[in-house]
Amino acid sequence: MLYCEVGQFKTSYSSDQAVFPIRQDRIVVGLAVAAAVIAVPLVADEYWLQAVLIPFLIYSLAALGLNLLTGYAGQVSLGTGGFMAVGAYSAFKLSTTFPALSIVIVFLLSGVIAALVGVAFGIPSLRIKGFYLAVATLAAQFFLIWLFNKVPWFVNYAASGTITAPPRTVFGVMVTGPLATAPVRYVVALGVLAAFALVAKNLVRGRVGRSWMAIRDRDIAAEIIGVRPLRTKLLAFTISSFFCGVAGAEYVFLYLGGAETLAFDINVSFLVLFMVIIGGLGSILGSFLGAAFIVMVPIFLTNVPHLLGLALPVALQKQIELMVFGGLIILFLIVEPHGLARLWQITKEKLRLWPFPY
Repeated sequence: MLYCEVGQFKTSYSSDQAVFPIRQDRIVVGLAVAAAVIAVPLVADEYWLQAVLIPFLIYSLAALGLNLLTGYAGQVSLGTGGFMAVGAYSAFKLSTTFPALSIVIVFLLSGVIAALVGVAFGIPSLRIKGFYLAVATLAAQFFLIWLFNKVPWFVNYAASGTITAPPRTVFGVMVTGPLATAPVRYVVALGVLAAFALVAKNLVRGRVGRSWMAIRDRDIAAEIIGVRPLRTKLLAFTISSFFCGVAGAEYVFLYLGGAETLAFDINVSFLVLFMVIIGGLGSILGSFLGAAFIVMVPIFLTNVPHLLGLALPVALQKQIELMVFGGLIILFLIVEPHGLARLWQITKEKLRLWPFPY
């Protein structure tokens, strides 16, 4: 028990009051992780794992990488799909050229290659920013997709022009390939996301994260106080591209099983950007909430007419889905421009004060 006297006011403060919420949060996080690792693979069926949870985990990783660049460092990027393609094609070349290489090492090396490409396209960020930087990264998106389309070496000269995930094992368990089960691929994607989320959380609350936010808020003032703009921006591009590269490798190896360049077109870049904006710029949690929104809402809208017993033409149903989906995005941005992460924070604050919220 701590006792403090300041002027006419005397207060007492127990250290247990500060420790208990932290312990409570850790317990909640621990239970959530245990449920995600143990309960979900046992309870969820093939459809939920393959069509919902695995793409959610992969998109969360890509959104996390983009949020580090755009949300924390303030560097707008529209080339996420291109960097994911770099990771996917790098993983394909590495796994087919070096069959004995562990698939975990393949994922990490594909992220490293994507990071090097991200550095190359991030160099102009020292001179340009905002809309002009977005256009530059958009050019990177188009160039990378064109490169993978025109150079057959990237697909091992396959006539179909597609890449497929070869069968690979980890500790004797099939992780990739046609024989890999959905629960195994889900656990692998969950483990990779958890590790990268922990790295991102420690990055943004340390010196690197403070440098990113200083550049984002006032780049000239940040340079005056000693933050080196080029190194800071290139580091943001490097780490963001690394995350997106690993997500691209998982996108093919753990989710699709095979893909062509159309799987990484400009729509993927916009999709991941929407995840970051809807979830909340500059928020680790927002990356997960935005990915969940983008993945879950279209599935919900697709099944609503069937639940209501409405027989709608497929074309009309798709148009209605797009209109409702776009309207929900606009509604969320009007209600809370800071995204779902801010709404979640407000909800938690009101629940702590319940039944007397203000």
